[in-house]
Formats: sequence, C-alpha cells, structure tokens
Amino acid sequence: MLKIILIALLLLTGCGRENKYPINLPTANTTGTLYPLGASLAYMWNTNLDDVSVSSQSSNGGIENLNLIYEGDAEVSLGVTSIVYQAYNGEGKFRDRKNDKLRIIAGLYYNPNQVVVTKSSNINSLLDLKNKRFAPGSPGSTTEEETKIHLEGVGLNYPDDFSPVYIGPSEASELIRNKNLDGLWIMAGTPTASVSELLTTADSKLIEISEDEVNSLKEKYPWYANYKIPSGTYPNQNDEINTSAIKMVLYTTSDVPDEIIYKMTKTFWENIDELKKSNKSLEELDIKKTLEDISNLPVHEGAKKYYREVGILN
Repeated sequence: MLKIILIALLLLTGCGRENKYPINLPTANTTGTLYPLGASLAYMWNTNLDDVSVSSQSSNGGIENLNLIYEGDAEVSLGVTSIVYQAYNGEGKFRDRKNDKLRIIAGLYYNPNQVVVTKSSNINSLLDLKNKRFAPGSPGSTTEEETKIHLEGVGLNYPDDFSPVYIGPSEASELIRNKNLDGLWIMAGTPTASVSELLTTADSKLIEISEDEVNSLKEKYPWYANYKIPSGTYPNQNDEINTSAIKMVLYTTSDVPDEIIYKMTKTFWENIDELKKSNKSLEELDIKKTLEDISNLPVHEGAKKYYREVGILN
C-alpha cells in the first residue's frame, strides 16, 4: 500500500512540473574562460526562458564536448571551428565519428596564434625559425599542432628544420628569460598574461604571420582567419601585428527543435551586453560578424530564423 502511495505522489509531483526541454552544456576545465562563460549562458537561458532547463558543467574541453554531443549526452557546447569542422566532416580525430548533425548557433571570439621570440635571436618571420631553439608546446597539444601546420605552410620540415623543446608556456617562458630558448608558440585571446610578461621582462617581441601566409593556409584549412593584434595591446608593442586565428563557436545539433534554438539565439543576443560585463572574451563580439569565419559550417534552422529577422541573413 505504501508503495502505491509513493508512486502516486511521484506522478502528482511530475504533473506539477513544467515540461522543460533539457539542455546539457559541457564547457572546459574550471580554470579557463569557457567554464564561466558556460555558467553565464546557462543562467541567462534559465532566467529568461520558461521552456528550457540548461545545465552547464566542466569537461576536458573541445574534443570531449564533441564526443558528448555525438553520443547524445549533450545538446549545446563551445569549441574552436577547427575541431567542429573536423567532427562535422569526419576528419582527423573524428575519422570514424562523423557528425553531420552539428549546427552553429553563433560565432563568438577569435583565438589568435602568438609567436614570441627574443630580439637577440634575429627571428623576424616564421622562416627564420629554421635552426632555432623553439618551444612549439607540449607533445600533442593544440599549440604543437598549430606550430606544425604553420611551419609546414611556409616550407619548413617539421620538426627537422629547428630544435624543438616540447614544453608548456610556463616552462618555456622561464627558459627564454634565462636565454636558453629563442621563442615559443602561444594560442590564446589577447591580451594574454604570459605574452605581456615576456615582452616586459625578457627583451622579446611578437613576430607577424603575414596575410599571404594565412590566406595560403586557408586553402587547406578553412577555419583560419586573419587577425590583427592592435598596437598597444602589449607593452612595447608599437605596431599592429597580423597573425592567424581560429574562431570560437557556440554550437548544437539538428536534433534540438528549431523553436528551442530560435528562442535561445534570440535570448543570447538580447542579453549580450550583460554577458559582456562578466565575460571579457565577448567584448568585441558583433552580431554583424558572428557568421564570418565559421568554416562554412551549417547554421541551425532556429538560429537562421532569428538572423533573418534581424537582417543578418536573407
């Protein structure tokens, strides 16, 4: 009898709850910029929409997030266009896990490549890294992959044409200050503290990745974009510096209903000023440019509906 009463109470409780569409939003580790951004997005959507329930959580980042989406354990996430593109097309690490249901909600901010070298090394271009002692990043890291792609793009053999030191930015910075390393590769939003510190304390400079070099890369890797680091972004940086960058995107799948994504997209842009206050990475975000440099990935139909309403799409 007690069991029957408990079941009845559970059914009554369930009937009293609103029927909300569940959204799981994995982000990245708790020390990065994606985790607080995910929390801000979840709070915004839960506060402004009555028919969704968004749960943000930490994760191991980009590749894991795409695997969770593929397995149906997440509905919305954040990542750079390079890995989203590879997952959509079944390339690279996703060769056997193609997910052509992936859809873009919004393009966000750029993650630019930043090549820091000592002034005494006489390195003024990527080609000048030949025979130099240089830190491309930890083995298997995003920065190592970026170094490899870029150096091969200008005709160098990776890693044979230079002396690689496979360490992270903290260890590399220490070696540069001790004059045991000529430079390192960093991929992060600007300004980033490690670059500021090196340009201040280690007689270092940023070198340019030219527009022609970036455009050449785009022929094979469509996720790259030219990015200008404005003069004065860093100490002792008097000139604007061109580099390559990859755009961060907010994405979902075609399995999520159009009306749900329409409401989420509309709410995102209607609250963008509040989001910018608590997430500096979004400060330069402009709706007119949100669909630029997203590697021709498809936009969700619900998001398209909103962008048509505001004149971004025809």
